[in-house]
Amino acid sequence: MKTRIYVPRDAAARSVGADATAQAILAEGRRRGIDVEVIRNGSRGLLWLEPLVEVVTPAGRVAYGPVQPADVPGLFNQGFISGASHALAHGPTEEIPYLKSQERLTFARVGVTDPRSLEDYLGHGGYRGLKAALDMEPAAIVAAVTTSGLRGRGGAAFPAGIKWKTVLGVDSPQKYIVCNADEGDSGTFSDRMVMEGDPFLLIEGMTIAGIATGATSGYIYLRWEYPDAKAALNAAIATAYEKHYLGENILGTGKRFDLEVRSGAGAYICGEETSLLESLESKRGQVRFKPPLPAIQGLFGKPTVINNVITLASVPIILDKGAEYYQHFGMGRSRGTLPIQLAGNIKHGGLIEKAFGITLRELLYDYGGGSLTGRPIRAVQVGGPLGAYLPESQFDTCLDYEAFTAIKGMLGHGGIVVFDDTVDMAAQARYAMEFCAVESCGKCTPCRIGSTRGMEVIDRLIAGNNPAKQEKLLRDLCDTLTYGSLCALGGLTPYPVLSALNHFPEDFVTSVRARVPA
Repeated sequence: MKTRIYVPRDAAARSVGADATAQAILAEGRRRGIDVEVIRNGSRGLLWLEPLVEVVTPAGRVAYGPVQPADVPGLFNQGFISGASHALAHGPTEEIPYLKSQERLTFARVGVTDPRSLEDYLGHGGYRGLKAALDMEPAAIVAAVTTSGLRGRGGAAFPAGIKWKTVLGVDSPQKYIVCNADEGDSGTFSDRMVMEGDPFLLIEGMTIAGIATGATSGYIYLRWEYPDAKAALNAAIATAYEKHYLGENILGTGKRFDLEVRSGAGAYICGEETSLLESLESKRGQVRFKPPLPAIQGLFGKPTVINNVITLASVPIILDKGAEYYQHFGMGRSRGTLPIQLAGNIKHGGLIEKAFGITLRELLYDYGGGSLTGRPIRAVQVGGPLGAYLPESQFDTCLDYEAFTAIKGMLGHGGIVVFDDTVDMAAQARYAMEFCAVESCGKCTPCRIGSTRGMEVIDRLIAGNNPAKQEKLLRDLCDTLTYGSLCALGGLTPYPVLSALNHFPEDFVTSVRARVPA
């Protein structure tokens, strides 16, 4: 009897030896005359346990991890192919507390199925959303997305349905769907995990978007540093064409949608939607003036929907289970779920999908297990390199777009980077200005020049050179960046700078810094 064993193909798992572990399991099975089938799945998101190996037993899948090649003979000796106890055993995978208490909608299949198998995708509810959409009028699809309350998961949190409605309402012989997969924020990896672990989901979401808005062509603008995601997407796209889920006659309905992957330019600014469009058109990635909006004149001057991976991957669920089902999750104007990524100085880093409303404290301690060093968590940065640094006094803030706005923060892409009490917050503030200076497209003066001046002012401030004057100058400079920048890169750089200055002022005092050991 064949034993099925799952070993992730996810890039995070591969980076810690998953390929070698998979080969070791196959080789050990052959040596012992045991018929073993290794299936390369996506990651479950418990990254501190990777490579996480799952064995299929009559009672379900049993997890072991982290499993290195040297562990494999001992696992076989103790009968892990039947789910036996072992020092690396974690019991039934679905019962692991970290995983069991999540609400997995977008990530329901990630880690469960073979991401390259269309049959596996269909067997776990895949393409039901598309089939429902094919029986609906475009306006009804847009209405469902609007009613669901889905907002862009890329950072701006703009209602997806409004974008779609705008593009639907523009009369044009050519329209486009563009997926922003240029996942460049620090501490973020949910887009990558979907593309590697459930690529058909993104393809389905983009196809539905095309049918809803009248767009017949789509592009996935993929971060250049994601070769594994590119391979997974291209394999899934080829299969989708072969089985008529893409192309000129989708499932015999006469509807058309074509899709291809384009590699990004390797610049952070190309995560901004108009700069992304410039790059897709083979131009230098620079921000465009608005208006016109991309929904009116986007790619090649045509009406264009631009959403990120998680936004588009949420759409099939809405069309399959209904707008009201999706809206049931969350709080206030933040509906549905958010894939949250825990990174930095955290004991249990990984991905957690929860409905909006969970607090930072719950994430950091109930899921993350506190800092990896065991020291107190002093600050967390939420929302990427342009997100605010939040102190312990704000850890009870609920994950909700409006709640974060109220404390001058932002949820962004859902990335959370953790720092213990050894962090130098003045250095973090300076890094924010440096990041802006390095990544600026150079089109507007506040971002291009202001960020460089910002580094200089922070240097003088922490050196004790007339600190009151330097602090006032820094705050004035942040106002200029906020209100004078052309896009969010310059406009949001003050978030980490001012939050560090406001919540951790002692780190900017020369006499205090002199007492801190290097």
